[in-house]
Amino acid sequence: MAKQTTLYRYLTGPDDAAFCHRVSEALSRGWELYGPPTLTYDAKEQRVICGQAIIKDVDGPYSPDLKLTEQ
Repeated sequence: MAKQTTLYRYLTGPDDAAFCHRVSEALSRGWELYGPPTLTYDAKEQRVICGQAIIKDVDGPYSPDLKLTEQ
């Protein structure tokens, strides 16, 4: 039985279409939402910042050398 590893990423960025596209791209590559999104207000930049945790199961053991953005 092959070992699986669950990878974790936390995407952040301004609450705009570009952020939504980053999350959508990750979902299309097999990542799954992990929990609800978060929002905070950046008073200096006067904008809302979003965060979304995502996870993905991959074959093989975990290594800190894994490039999460390429998974």
